[in-house]
Amino acid sequence: MNVIDLILTWFSALSFLFYGLSFYTSGHMKDEFKRYGLEKFALLTSILQMLGGIGLIVGLLVHPILLISSAGLSILMLFGFSVRLKIKDGFWQSLPALSYFMLNSYLFYSGL
Repeated sequence: MNVIDLILTWFSALSFLFYGLSFYTSGHMKDEFKRYGLEKFALLTSILQMLGGIGLIVGLLVHPILLISSAGLSILMLFGFSVRLKIKDGFWQSLPALSYFMLNSYLFYSGL
């Protein structure tokens, strides 16, 4: 793994750990899921985000876990981006989901 991929992996991992944990520490995340009409999936999403972040870190040592985690986070962010499009969020509101989809897709592809 090159230095750029290592930095991107850590960036993605820490981001998803932060976002996953923010569900428990911030009412904002719960409010966002209500706005999406997906409040019943908020807990599952936060758990998947944290597992994905941990998986990326563990995947630095156990390569198959990196592939599984990056693929899973890519799919999660693809769903997130499609929800943003469905509820007609603007470009700037949708950009993080699209960016994380592209980042984790790259990590998956790079790891193959």
